[in-house]
Amino acid sequence: MSRDPDQEHETGDAVEVEVVDAVAHVRINRPAAGNALTPADRDRLAGVFDDVSADLGVRAVVLTGTGDTFCTGADLRGLGEQAAARPDEAPKRAVGDASRMIRRGWQRLVGSVQDCEKPVVAAVNGTAAGGGAHHALAGDLVLMAASARLIHVFVRRGIIPDAGGAYLLPRMIGLHRAKELMFLGDDVGAAEAERIGLVNKVVADAGLAAEAAALAARLAAGPTRAIAATKALLNRSFESDRMTAFGEEAWLQELVNGSADAAEGMRAFAERRPPSFRGW
Repeated sequence: MSRDPDQEHETGDAVEVEVVDAVAHVRINRPAAGNALTPADRDRLAGVFDDVSADLGVRAVVLTGTGDTFCTGADLRGLGEQAAARPDEAPKRAVGDASRMIRRGWQRLVGSVQDCEKPVVAAVNGTAAGGGAHHALAGDLVLMAASARLIHVFVRRGIIPDAGGAYLLPRMIGLHRAKELMFLGDDVGAAEAERIGLVNKVVADAGLAAEAAALAARLAAGPTRAIAATKALLNRSFESDRMTAFGEEAWLQELVNGSADAAEGMRAFAERRPPSFRGW
């Protein structure tokens, strides 16, 4: 991601990216469509997370929406996925098309947030529905405006959850609570989302952007590689047995302890001063 050292602003049809003081502010920008994403827009957003993950000038991310909506999932009114070329006699939809679309689409988008090597603060400024809700909940820290709501809308449409929701929710709030949200599809207000552990904090609507920016700035000032390794360990903890988890912890300790930031942290401790981390 090419940028000025202090600030970059890039505008796409559906995604805005602005880098200020090592924080990438990523905004979904289709307010007239409820910030719903077409396939092309969704793929562009996933690519943004891949880019900021590799950019040494970016050390934290804020993800939010423009207007009064975070993201209402897929734009069902727009064009669908472009089908691969096929023989004339082949059906319009073949076995494998749907699963391939899910893997390459919303699963990739949610995965790009979880796999991002920089901490992601999701600032849920309004309604987050369907895949949009799961996209927000994939963030490492989730702030929610007091008037915002989460909607696991799939059951209302007669379909099953996608965008990794059946993976994410039980890990956050337990199996029975996840079933309740997904079986019933009720709106979840900000206060309830905080109470059951879906989000870290509820913020007054007018203060959400400032709160998210301050939190991201604090993360950006931290030891980037150590935070990235900690994120990886925590995200894998539910799948790992003890021996695997301990082995990965030891290996990542070896790698991170060789970073410049680790050396700076030890020097600062010995010299009794605040550390000045650089991100590598």
